[in-house]
Amino acid sequence: MRSGAKVAVIGGAFVLVAGGIGYGAYSMLGDTGDGGGGTQSASESSKVKTGPPSAEEIAETSKGFFDAWAAGDASAAALLTNNESGAEPVLASYGEDAHIVKVRITPGPATGTKVPYTVKATVAYEGKSKPISYASELTVVRGLTTGKALVDWEPTVVHPQLTEGATLKTGESSTPAIEAVDRNGTVLTKEKYPSLGPILDTLRQKYGETSGGSAGIETWIEPADESQPDVNLVTLSKGKPGKVQTTLDAGAQAAAERAVKKFAQASVVAVKPSTGAIRAVANNPVTEFNVALQGKQAPGSTLKIMTAAMLLEKGLVTANGAAECPKEAMYQSRSFHNLDHFDLPDGSTFTQSFAQSCNTAFIKLIDDTKDDAALPKIAKDVFGIGLDWKTGVVTTDGSVPEEVGGEAAAQYIGQGTVQMNVLNMASITATAHTGTFRQPIIVPQSLDDRELATASRSLSSSVVQQLNTMMRATAAWGTGAKAMGSVGGDKGAKTGSAEVGGQDTSNSWFTGFSNDLAAAAVVQSGGHGGDAAGPVVAEVLRAGG
Repeated sequence: MRSGAKVAVIGGAFVLVAGGIGYGAYSMLGDTGDGGGGTQSASESSKVKTGPPSAEEIAETSKGFFDAWAAGDASAAALLTNNESGAEPVLASYGEDAHIVKVRITPGPATGTKVPYTVKATVAYEGKSKPISYASELTVVRGLTTGKALVDWEPTVVHPQLTEGATLKTGESSTPAIEAVDRNGTVLTKEKYPSLGPILDTLRQKYGETSGGSAGIETWIEPADESQPDVNLVTLSKGKPGKVQTTLDAGAQAAAERAVKKFAQASVVAVKPSTGAIRAVANNPVTEFNVALQGKQAPGSTLKIMTAAMLLEKGLVTANGAAECPKEAMYQSRSFHNLDHFDLPDGSTFTQSFAQSCNTAFIKLIDDTKDDAALPKIAKDVFGIGLDWKTGVVTTDGSVPEEVGGEAAAQYIGQGTVQMNVLNMASITATAHTGTFRQPIIVPQSLDDRELATASRSLSSSVVQQLNTMMRATAAWGTGAKAMGSVGGDKGAKTGSAEVGGQDTSNSWFTGFSNDLAAAAVVQSGGHGGDAAGPVVAEVLRAGG
C-alpha cells in the first residue's frame, strides 16, 4: 500500500460507512453508453424501448448484475452497465487486487429506479481473512441506443467511498499505522472522535514512515490523486503502530464532537492563543474535505475584530470614544444597514457599536482610513492571513484580497470577497487576545522541523487592551451574552452572520475566548451568530484545554 491513509475492501464486499451514503441524481432516460453492446438492424432499432425502466426490468437487471458480481464474473456484470469499459476493471479488481471473496449481496426494496443493497464478504490474503460489509445503492436507467435497462455505472456502485480513478487493494502497507495521542498522551481514534478521521489519515501519510512502527496487512482505497491519503477499510494484521504526538486535547475534542452533532452542518476549531496549538477540530458531517480547516466562506461580523484593530491602530476610534450608529450608511452608491435596521442613540461608544454588531458604525469610517488596502494589509502583517501556514495537515489560510469601492466596504463587515474558515477565525481571535500571531499547529514543529509562518509585527498593547475590552463587553451584555453566559474565566466574544449565494437563512458565525483558549464555529443556515454557532463555541470553551 502506498504511503497514506487507507480504506479496506474485501472479497468483493464493502465496509458500511457511518453517516450514510450520498448519491447524485440520475437521469432515468439518459446514459453515457449502453454496455451490453451489440449492433442492431434498422428494424430492431425502430423497436428500441423508451421511457423509464419498468419495475420488472429494474428487478431483472439489478439481480443479474448482483449475481454476476457476487460470482466474480466482472465481464458479465460490466455488460449489464451503461459503461462496460469503465466498469469491468473496477469489478475485476474487487477480487484480483482487493482479494474480496465469498460475496453475498442482499438487495432491498427498490425506490423508483434506485435499488439499495448490502454487501457482506470476506477479505482473504496470504492465510489471513476478515469479514467486510457495507451498504450502497445503484440506479437502473434506459440505454439510449439499445433501449435496454442497464445499471448506471459509477464507482460508488462497488463501494460508496470509491471515486473515479481510485482502486481497491489488499496487501502489505508501505506506511505503518500510527497511534496518535493528544497533548496528555491520550490515544485519539476515529471511532471515538469521528471528526479526526481525515486528520489521522493525513498524519499517517505524512509521519507514518518516521513514527517507529512496522507495516501491517490491510485493504484500502487508493485515490487517483497521490496527494490524497489512502482510505483504510480493513486491517487483517496490525503490524506495530508508530506514535505521533499532536497538540489536540481529548476533553476539548470530545466537547467539539458533541457540539457539532446538534446541527446538520457545523464546524468548530479551538486554539491556544499563547502558543497556537490546535486543541480541537470537529465537523458534522465528516467528509474527506475538512470544512473546519479548508473551508472558504464570508465570516460576517466576526471579522469586525480585525476591522476594529485596524481602526484603532489608525486612531480613528477608541473603545470608549463616540461612534455613530445610524440605521443605514452609504458608501460609493452602495447601501448598508444594520440587522432589522436598528440604530444606537447619539453619544454611543465604539464598544457599544462593536458589542451590538452595528454595521454602519464601521462603514461610516471607511473614507477616514484613506486606504482601500488597509484591511488586507493588517490581515497579512498582523493576523498572519495568507502566509502559507504549515500546521501539519492541509489547511486554507484565509484571504482578504485588495478591493475598491463597495467591495472594500463589504469586507469591513466580513462580507464581499473575504474568505475564512473557523480555523482562521479562531486564530484571529487568539491574535487579538494576545496581540501576536502564532501560527496554528496540530503537531509539534519538532516533528519535522517545518518552518512556521510569522507575521511581520504585533499589535500595540493599547490596541490589544481595547480589543479585549470590546470583546468582553460582547460576551457580558452584547450579542454574545446569551451564548457565553455559561462560560467562566476571562471571556470575550464576537457574533456574526453571513449570507452566501442568496440563501434564505444566513450562516451563523461565532468566535470567543476564555482564558487561554480561543474557539470559532460556523453553522450553515443557522441564522444569528449567537443562536447556533454561539452554543457550539461555548461548549468547547467550557471544556478548557
